[in-house]
Amino acid sequence: MPQPTPMLKVAVVAADTPDARAARDRLHACHDAVPPEEADVIVALGGDGFMLETLHKHLDRRTPIFGMNQGSVGFLMNRFQEDGLRERLQAAQPVNIHPLSMRARTRAGTEEEALAFNEVSLLRETRQAAKLRISVDGRVRLPEMICDGVLVCTAAGSTAYNASAHGPILPMGSNVMAVTPISAFRPRRWRGAILPHTARVGVQVLEASKRPVSAVADYTEVRDVDTVEMCENRDVRVTMLFDPEHNLEERILAEQFIP
Repeated sequence: MPQPTPMLKVAVVAADTPDARAARDRLHACHDAVPPEEADVIVALGGDGFMLETLHKHLDRRTPIFGMNQGSVGFLMNRFQEDGLRERLQAAQPVNIHPLSMRARTRAGTEEEALAFNEVSLLRETRQAAKLRISVDGRVRLPEMICDGVLVCTAAGSTAYNASAHGPILPMGSNVMAVTPISAFRPRRWRGAILPHTARVGVQVLEASKRPVSAVADYTEVRDVDTVEMCENRDVRVTMLFDPEHNLEERILAEQFIP
């Protein structure tokens, strides 16, 4: 006789908002939930920011995460529905994502590291524009850019801040990342670059004491940086789950045709 399929152990976590907490309570009333450390799947209720927070928090366990939108944007989330949750989880399609690793050295000489599933962005801290030098694999490609900043994004993050900065939308599985300027003053015609996922991007802050810059990896911020290096980290992987009819690959493809 065929053995019955074991029931998935599901944890439900929620953002600290009234809507997300209320949705969590309703799901707890309908389903037998377990703590996240015991779960086969984690259901995250909130918006895209909470999804990123959940990915970081449970990174070491590599537990697949199925998001349901209870936030403002929800691009990384599935639609919220109380009924049929376990059936949706069984049919969900996985998407594996490798983050960017950021290594930032500050003007004080300290070094900090962080991971970013969306993007690493360098942003001016004061009224004065930043002056940045950009290198790829140790070779200077842009000696000086006067701008509000620059970002490096993954394919999964290309529809977020990168798209707002008029960067390219990258298909999942394309094995590339984008480097996108933020409000560049000089050179005005440089629109960024698409690099292979194996590239190492370096940014040096010029006139750092006069024009201070911060570096942000998802929600980890390092102030007053001097140099920042970014590369894809293939040793780290997270799995996100999506409904088959509206998976992440289709969402990103559709974004390219929105007028």
